[in-house]
Amino acid sequence: MYLLMTRPRAASERFVAQLPARTRSRVKVIYSPLLEINPLPINVDTSGVRGLIFTSANGVNAAVSLGLSRDMPAFCVGPATTSTAQSAGWNAQMVGAAAEELVAYLLKHRPDSPLLHLRGEHSRGNVATRLTESGLTVREQAVYQQRLLPLTPEAAAATDGKEPVITPLFSPRTARQFADIWAGSAPLWLAAISEATAEPLCFLDYAHLRVAKAPTPKKMRKAVKKLVKHAMRVEGSDTTD
Repeated sequence: MYLLMTRPRAASERFVAQLPARTRSRVKVIYSPLLEINPLPINVDTSGVRGLIFTSANGVNAAVSLGLSRDMPAFCVGPATTSTAQSAGWNAQMVGAAAEELVAYLLKHRPDSPLLHLRGEHSRGNVATRLTESGLTVREQAVYQQRLLPLTPEAAAATDGKEPVITPLFSPRTARQFADIWAGSAPLWLAAISEATAEPLCFLDYAHLRVAKAPTPKKMRKAVKKLVKHAMRVEGSDTTD
């Protein structure tokens, strides 16, 4: 049974390392990132900015590469983004597990503004626009690009085999790319971090699609764990609990 990881390599390795040992022992991991993250060669003007908004660890890493000052607070989505920002030296706090929760928190607490949302070229949620329209001034700037990638030869070979391929997907854009390039006949077991991520996958011929109960790494690990157990039972290769 294969576990096909489609996030950038470092993020995928962290995710796999945090899976239960029993789950890891049951799968052969294939790393095939569908997005390549590259910082944009730009200058970011933070004059007058009273705080930063990070909705992904990629935004934090890009900000680090651009040499942005750490002397302002950072409002973050999710534990991984928050931890990355804190490790980089920002006074960072997690204010939601998804963009919706971040927007609600900032509108309720009204921190000093303007704020600056550092994001990728392709971004969902319209965070800056929604906050500004509600009276909290927020600028935004793309600081990294996300280039789509094909499956690696190893991953492509697995998709044409007979062993189950379990694939967790962490964003709608990655899910759309996966749906566009999947052409295999292997039994496909999917975990999506959100309903929006699951939507592009619905037209695939999959054995099972599980949506995480919350858009967090912890809930995704739980979803993958359950898929592995379920797939082994369905495929007749597991007789234990």
